[in-house]
Amino acid sequence: MFRNILILFENHQVCSEALTYGREFAARMDARVTFLMLKHMRFAGRTLLVSKRSALSRSEDKAAQILSQAAEPFIQHGLEVSSAFRVGEPAQELLKFLADRQPFQAIIWGSAMDLPAKGHWIGRVSIHMECPLLTVSKKGRG
Repeated sequence: MFRNILILFENHQVCSEALTYGREFAARMDARVTFLMLKHMRFAGRTLLVSKRSALSRSEDKAAQILSQAAEPFIQHGLEVSSAFRVGEPAQELLKFLADRQPFQAIIWGSAMDLPAKGHWIGRVSIHMECPLLTVSKKGRG
């Protein structure tokens, strides 16, 4: 098992069809799966640090619960799963995450069917990725 797939989530949003697609794709490739949950949060300015800590703690707890639930079917199918949670500017956090890891053979957008509208950060970052960005498409569905 030398292949790695990243399933990318944003702001606690998970698309069940993307999870199913990711699980089936990983099984066909005999790949390890990494879940990455990105949460947009700004740290600039003079906001109270206490309120940011509280929001961050709640967000971490929610992400841990979501990622744990998402991983269960993968583990039941014998797939190796890891997960991570990053907070900040999503585009920057994704690029830092990718720089620290072995290459992925594919990245699956796991927060929705289809990619977000033009101008979304994932579209801007995807042109710099070394692997394909895959989505589950609504096209062709009745």
